[in-house]
Amino acid sequence: MSVAIVTGASRGLGRALAGELAGRGWDLVLSARGAAALEEVAAGPARAEGVRVVAVAGDVSSPAHRAALVAAARGLGGLDLLVNNAGVLGAEPLVPLAAQPQAGLREAFEVNVLGPLGLVQEGLPLLRASGAGAVLNISSDAAVVPYATWGAYGATKAAVDLMSAVLAVEEPELRVWWADPGSMRTRMMAAAEPGEDLAGLPAPEEVAPVLLRLLERGLPSGRYTAEGLAGAAAQAPAGSSAGGGVER
Repeated sequence: MSVAIVTGASRGLGRALAGELAGRGWDLVLSARGAAALEEVAAGPARAEGVRVVAVAGDVSSPAHRAALVAAARGLGGLDLLVNNAGVLGAEPLVPLAAQPQAGLREAFEVNVLGPLGLVQEGLPLLRASGAGAVLNISSDAAVVPYATWGAYGATKAAVDLMSAVLAVEEPELRVWWADPGSMRTRMMAAAEPGEDLAGLPAPEEVAPVLLRLLERGLPSGRYTAEGLAGAAAQAPAGSSAGGGVER
């Protein structure tokens, strides 16, 4: 049985990815800050599929929490997929760089960059032993497009993109994907830009199965967009393509 760690799994894209993986028979280790919301996900769609689910509440910026996640995966038999989805904006609502609180920027780098890197470091022995180990880092087109007010969040995602590319070079036996899901109807997007009409945006449940085509097709390491993956044929990894949105 394959095992995945999914961070930020209590809502939005993380919750949708957890549900899709459970439906495909994956055992799961789920992480989020809110224990009650996380347990609701674990007890609902995930365990309803008959797979094993371990919910570990905590913050990915905490080394102890990251160690607990990997220990839980080890208890399920190993680690085949690490989904680094948890993230924070750095300010809610978003503000221009001239007004960006340094404390918020610091938190964004700790959660969005150091958290994923720490989980990769903690989980590498299990990922290497998997034989089909993969890392999916959730990116954003704010990593490559200079949107006003998205500077702090975009800087963290640009860092994750480069870190992912380097990891793919250093760990050629792993598949490392950094994927832009596009703009979605999420609480995070609503918090980022409260005045925006999100009605026309896709729900995370529509985007999650598209991103999992990376797994289904065994695509090589690289940067992908949900827009590209949704096409008739998946595009080759695009080093600078943008997907028309953000998890933003």
